[in-house]
Amino acid sequence: MKSSELRNVFLLVVFCLITFFANRAALPTDIMESRNIITAREMVSDGNWLVPTMNGELRLEKPPFPTWVAGGIEELFPGSLSAQRFAAGVMACIWVLYLYLFVRRASRRDDLALVTVIVFTTCYNMILMGRSATWDIYCHAFMMGAIYYLTLGFTESRHCWRNFLLSGFFMGFSFLSKGPVSFYALLLPYLITLLLLPRPSMKGKWWAFGAMIVLMLVIGSWWYVYLLTTHPVEVERVIRNESGSWSNHNVRPWWYYWRFFLEMGVWAVLMLASLAVPYWKRHIEVKREYLLSLTWALSSLILLSLMQEKKTRYLLPLLAPCSMVVACLVVHFKRGMQLDRFSRWLYIVNGSLISLIVLSLPVILYIFGVKRGSVGMTLEVVASIFMVGIAIWLAVNTFKFRPMEFVGGIAALFAFVELFLLVPVGKAFGNPSGHSISAVQNIRQLDGIPFYHSKDEALRIELVYEAHRKILPLDFKNSKTVHSALPCALVSQKWAGEVLPPSVLNEVDTVSIGTFDDNKHPKTNRHYTSLFVNHVTLLRPKKVVQVE
Repeated sequence: MKSSELRNVFLLVVFCLITFFANRAALPTDIMESRNIITAREMVSDGNWLVPTMNGELRLEKPPFPTWVAGGIEELFPGSLSAQRFAAGVMACIWVLYLYLFVRRASRRDDLALVTVIVFTTCYNMILMGRSATWDIYCHAFMMGAIYYLTLGFTESRHCWRNFLLSGFFMGFSFLSKGPVSFYALLLPYLITLLLLPRPSMKGKWWAFGAMIVLMLVIGSWWYVYLLTTHPVEVERVIRNESGSWSNHNVRPWWYYWRFFLEMGVWAVLMLASLAVPYWKRHIEVKREYLLSLTWALSSLILLSLMQEKKTRYLLPLLAPCSMVVACLVVHFKRGMQLDRFSRWLYIVNGSLISLIVLSLPVILYIFGVKRGSVGMTLEVVASIFMVGIAIWLAVNTFKFRPMEFVGGIAALFAFVELFLLVPVGKAFGNPSGHSISAVQNIRQLDGIPFYHSKDEALRIELVYEAHRKILPLDFKNSKTVHSALPCALVSQKWAGEVLPPSVLNEVDTVSIGTFDDNKHPKTNRHYTSLFVNHVTLLRPKKVVQVE
């Protein structure tokens, strides 16, 4: 490996470490993280590693591999959000690694591979998923590895057994991480793309290919077979509910995803421009790589658009081929003044626009950071100097037609934000008056006390995560049910006197523990909701006073 290649790999490793691991706990937990960590926590506390539960109820919708990883982390580092997110960062790095290897193999160009992964790791959704304990990153990272080894198996006669078996191994773990999601959104579009390209000979490879499928099925399906034999009724219910959710929840029109290029963030203009296929087929230098990646991206987009249920995070696998598309344009721009007029215009306009946006960041930081008290003036000054310097760097490399240096400037900007601004900016958008229910862990009188909520009130699952214990439903209008549960803690949106009927209130002692606000946003934010404001009340059998 050349010294320049070693330097690039080293810089890429450093950039990934910053992107996915620096200040891991800065971002607040979301509902998916809460659900996943609760499931892992109950795996450990209940000792049931094969049948996941969430707040005491079966959770069979999600395959178990990521939960096993999270459960192992919970055993080693109990209650550590940072440790849980570390695993997601590792999977993100695996995805980046195999994307780099794939592009390098497909194009035989180090510069294209390097730019692809830098674009990829500077997409907001990729940064977010690599920093949160969600399961999407697992299945797509494994599938990227599967695609890489599958490509080697197709194109190389030597070691085809090894490559196909490795591909089957990664496919199996992708399925064991989130079912067929990545098969549909990442692998199938890639296979469709291969049909449009000259196909390599499969002579002498069919047995290895068959072994790949068998290995994939063994690894990916054994847990489902186990559930079908041990919990057939529950599995049938899950299949019925999941089928209904795909057609009834988050239903969007077919064109909902066709603003997908906005998911590319600072690269959105280039991604949009790349859709001018007739033009680029005539002018772009890396024509084969451009057509491969664009066909892959559009195939994925079309398949995802066919699904009735649509969420923005479902576009995550699309970022990989889209990053390669953008990288093709960036590499094309290296021709500098030899470029055609439109290419020169596109590069200058895109670079100038990004430079102006970066130049405005100090003002934005002042408004949302300094004025809200989360960013000090010293950090504001340092950040402003750095951002102005980066803006100048981007502008100079725009007009001098140095796209590789331009991409390096973008990477430096993101690294600076993740290292120094993520924590204070995160605080600026948090809830300064919040008082989390997690405080109940430190209240000794609640040790060993079961927690319940009224079955007539909805419970946000995030509260279960914050309380670090199950909060089960209970009929508090039934005095017998309440007495059998005593002593216990009541978690309720209303005061205990409004939840408990007089017949129960007359027979129990109530001790107010406190009111807790677990909103991640301040009261002025439209996302603030009373569902996260709850009262905790200790219920004990009423003491009988004996009269002498």
